[in-house]
This record gives sequence, structure tokens and C-alpha cells, in this order.
Amino acid sequence: MYVPAQFQPDDTAVQELLTHHGAADLVTTGPDGLETTLLPFVHDADRGVLLGHFARSNDHWKRADGQRALVIVRGPDSYISPSWYATKREHGRVVPTWNYMTAHVHGTVTIHDDVAWLDTLVRRLTDLHEAHRPAPWGVDDAPEKYIAGQLRAIVGVEVRIDRIDAKFKLSQNRPASDIDGVIDGLNSVGDGAGADAVAAHRP
Repeated sequence: MYVPAQFQPDDTAVQELLTHHGAADLVTTGPDGLETTLLPFVHDADRGVLLGHFARSNDHWKRADGQRALVIVRGPDSYISPSWYATKREHGRVVPTWNYMTAHVHGTVTIHDDVAWLDTLVRRLTDLHEAHRPAPWGVDDAPEKYIAGQLRAIVGVEVRIDRIDAKFKLSQNRPASDIDGVIDGLNSVGDGAGADAVAAHRP
């Protein structure tokens, strides 16, 4: 990944992205070329792994076990209009760009087809994404037999991380007045997440 120095996040910022991202793309090599599946993952920082699950009916898991993989994790991304820059009014030498946060996680895949392992994973994923809701849903809110059936319909995936390449391109290369304009512009179009990311990572 090409990462200019101003867009290089520190380790804390990368860990934050891995902890609070949504779903991510798991990419492996299959007999017909690259295979990709969008999966929910939870990051286990202590063990250095990403944990998720496939639908059992998705044959990708059968070919992924033991393979080297790339997991593409994303944070907010946004179109940036040059009309938001203060420097547009000064000299006009500005063009559109795209802001984004991404981490490319490299590692080796292990498949888990064990109900207890899957039950633990599903609870971790659920707790992660329900934690900030006013009335969080929990796995035990559903009938036990129903959950048992759902667990049989998925297969676990673990990616042991050996390298992370990350890039947070969030207008850090612009003057302070342009960054202010980007934050205001993103908020004006309802992209609060993009605005917050720029504000959090401004130089």
C-alpha cells in the first residue's frame, strides 16, 4: 500500500479502526482466481487475530482454510469537494479528492466448525455491535433451539495477523483553513462520521 508520511496512522489509531469497523472483505486465492466475501469480524488484539463467520452455504470457506489472506477493513470515506477549501477563493488551484480510512490486514486463515467456538464468536460480535443501543439485543433473547439451528448454518473463520498496512487520508495535507472547510462541508451534507474523522486526525 502506498502511504505518504502525512497519511500514516499510529498504532493506536489502527487498533481503534480494527476494533470499531463494520464488516470487511476477506480475499483469498481460489482455483479460478481471487475470491472475496464481505464478513463481520471482531478483532481480538490480545491474540492478534480477526474472528468472523461464513454462511455455511458459501463454499468460499472450504477453499480458504490454511490460505494466506487479505482482509480489507474500512472506516469512513467521503468525496471532498474543492468548493469547501478556503484556498479555492484565494487561487483556485484545487481539485476534488477522496478521504478514507483503511487497513489491509494480512494473515493466515483457520476455519472453525465447532458449535461452542461459534457460539462464543456470535456473542462477541453481537455484544460489540449492540453495546451502544438503547435496548441492546442479546443472543439469549432468542429461543435456544432457534439459535442452535442458526449456529449450524455458519462456519467460523480466524485470520492470524502477521502484517497490517494502514492509511488514513483525511485532508492532513491541506492548510488548516481548508481542513475547517472540509469539516463544515461534510457536516453540511450529513456526513458526520467523515467530518469527525477529519477533526480527530487533523495535524
